[in-house]
Amino acid sequence: MKKKPLLPAGWLKPRGYANGVAASGTQVYIAGQIGWNAEARMTSDLFAEQAAQALRNVLAVLREAGGRPEHLVRMTWYVTDKREYLAALKQIGQTFRELIGDYDIAMSAVQVVALIEDEAKVEIEATAVITD
Repeated sequence: MKKKPLLPAGWLKPRGYANGVAASGTQVYIAGQIGWNAEARMTSDLFAEQAAQALRNVLAVLREAGGRPEHLVRMTWYVTDKREYLAALKQIGQTFRELIGDYDIAMSAVQVVALIEDEAKVEIEATAVITD
């Protein structure tokens, strides 16, 4: 799969995400995933562990479409506590590299007042483009 990260001339390369991504193929839209397991039970109350499970859930849905991590082109992270997210960033980054691999994904992170599931600290929605 060929995806092209978009970096306007003269801009510094962002760290941990791409400003934009160009790709063509079958588009897959993945609904917001939280840190619960297949039985809809929260796996942890720790932010980094919830984020890891949410990423695994994103990948499970993507696999159902025949996709792989390298097909991801966009993610939006909704977090209930910006400071908790930032404090867990090193561990999240390590998990992200293990599960996803590259950061050539257009990403946004938004702090929200709450998520629908009271125990959830993070929700991740994603878009992928499958070409092979």
